[in-house]
Amino acid sequence: MTSTGIRLHAPAPGWSIEADVVVVGSGVAGLTAALRCEAAGLTTVVVTKARLDDGSTRWAQGGIAAALGDGDTPEQHLDDTLVAGAGLCDEQAVRLLVTEGPDAVRRLIDTGAQFDESAEGGLALTREGGHHRRRIAHAGGDATGAEISRALVEAVRARGMRTIENALVLDLLTDADGRTAGVTLHVMGEGQHDGVGAVHAPAVVLATGGMGQVFSATTNPSVSTGDGVALALRAGAEVSDLEFVQFHPTVLFLGPDAEGQQPLVSEAVRGEGAHLVDADGVRFMQGQHELGELAPRDIVAKGIMRRMQERDAEHMYLDARHFGAEMWEHRFPTILAACRAHGIDPVTEPVPIAPAAHYASGGVRTDSHGRTTVPGLYACGEVACTGVHGANRLASNSLLEGLVYAERIAADIAHSRTENNLHARVPHPLPESDRPAHPLLPPEARFAIQRIMTRGAGVLRSEASLSAAADQLDRLHAEARDALAEHGKTAEPGVDTWEATNLLCVARVLVAAARQRDETRGCHWREDRPERDDTTWRRHIVVRLNPDRTLATHTTDGTDFPPTLPPQASQEQ
Repeated sequence: MTSTGIRLHAPAPGWSIEADVVVVGSGVAGLTAALRCEAAGLTTVVVTKARLDDGSTRWAQGGIAAALGDGDTPEQHLDDTLVAGAGLCDEQAVRLLVTEGPDAVRRLIDTGAQFDESAEGGLALTREGGHHRRRIAHAGGDATGAEISRALVEAVRARGMRTIENALVLDLLTDADGRTAGVTLHVMGEGQHDGVGAVHAPAVVLATGGMGQVFSATTNPSVSTGDGVALALRAGAEVSDLEFVQFHPTVLFLGPDAEGQQPLVSEAVRGEGAHLVDADGVRFMQGQHELGELAPRDIVAKGIMRRMQERDAEHMYLDARHFGAEMWEHRFPTILAACRAHGIDPVTEPVPIAPAAHYASGGVRTDSHGRTTVPGLYACGEVACTGVHGANRLASNSLLEGLVYAERIAADIAHSRTENNLHARVPHPLPESDRPAHPLLPPEARFAIQRIMTRGAGVLRSEASLSAAADQLDRLHAEARDALAEHGKTAEPGVDTWEATNLLCVARVLVAAARQRDETRGCHWREDRPERDDTTWRRHIVVRLNPDRTLATHTTDGTDFPPTLPPQASQEQ
């Protein structure tokens, strides 16, 4: 196994520390992995881009799905997940998720997470799109992610774990054998660890979240710039299914020119009986799917977009006036406050909504233990592609996936230490100067990328729109490459330029995969190819970055996903 030899243009590390494991990210996946690694006796460092509680997890409103209710079973949860995944889920990965999920949630409760209870004293469970059972556990009505984040952050701090906040991870370090040797990172305001430095560790867990900021309007926080996927690509790892970006159907519409993070209106609102209507009050999802407004998210998003096209409208409405003030205030206080902050009162008026980028079903390709195709590099949560989500994530499976696969990763790293004396091995990374620096984009390129992607690779796609997007992205890439090659110039290294460069990397991969997938499936909707093609396209598109920064793609069928890796994170590759 060899790296592509590409790194971001950045100053040489000015400081370093050592650990057994470095976990990059502080959402449910990252903190769960860190806590389990620490409990196994591994010296663990958590690196996070902002504050510990500032990732995507705390924004999750709906809840966490698991077969915890009377009459529900993992098999029923599996069936709903496979249907939502539109033929591309790895059934074994899903089976692991749904069978290990209930106990993982119970361990989360033991860690300190407090979920809402029913009048009878058990967990209060609700439904969301694609689920045939009430199996969504929630906290604080619609503040589930915030409660999970609170509990995990408190557990990390109570154990005195080493954490580095306000740190953007730049690149993976590898040794002479191509194995993981840690990461480089840039820290802002950490005293002795200010500026670019390195954490040397034989195991790295990527839990960096999503890449929603590649689009103009998203539910993702500003830190979700695809850093983990871009790092993995530069390190030589495979990514898969990046074309499957889930657009949440019901995001508060703030106007046609709104950019950045937009307020989410949880699917749980529809789960409790809210209706999707047009300006005339007509419920347009009736008859489009057996579950109506609770159909899988891709179905609902498409239904909304079709109605918007038919009516030449910028948005549709979510009508929950029949809930009354008391239900809104107790079940959905966060959403109620967000709506009122923007001058909308859902107690007395329908809420204007439109789809916005929400969740990346694809990511860094892993096996069932979270191992990537780079030895010693693991991935879990939204940055990973475990095969669980297929072409469209089932609602509220994301928190569960982060929980279950983080625990599996920690167990694998602990086993690797036992088998291979991982704890005693001090990695010796190759010098950074041995790898050519990737040219950086100027900060303003971020907004150009977002506009290109929204126009060409949003909810509605076609060969024409994707081709135009590819040309424009390639032009940005070529300008940065040529400036470095011909004049030795690149944008000034810094968080803004590193983020813009990462966004361009993931945008190019997403568009390339979306052009190649010549069909409509799950949350990938091609206007020019509206039918699902199981004969040709019941396959995964896998992408790697070549040393010359071009993209290499191949496809695999469902029997070859996830990758079959030798034990202990492919040490023999």
